[in-house]
Amino acid sequence: MKITDSQSFGEAIKNRRKEMGYTQRYISEYTGFSISFISDLENGKSTAELGKAIFLANLLGLDINATSRGDK
Repeated sequence: MKITDSQSFGEAIKNRRKEMGYTQRYISEYTGFSISFISDLENGKSTAELGKAIFLANLLGLDINATSRGDK
């Protein structure tokens, strides 16, 4: 999935969490992040903390790459 904004990033997080069978509550208890943070992130709230967002993506097994357009 190509990430172009906070909405698509949140969607990727939510989809992966559901694929793995995790609830927001489980992730919250495991990470110490609030359920409201996880919900805001999954709903594309653009003010979500970047460090926490990247940590959560990595925890769910998602790689985040920044490449120049046109690079393969």
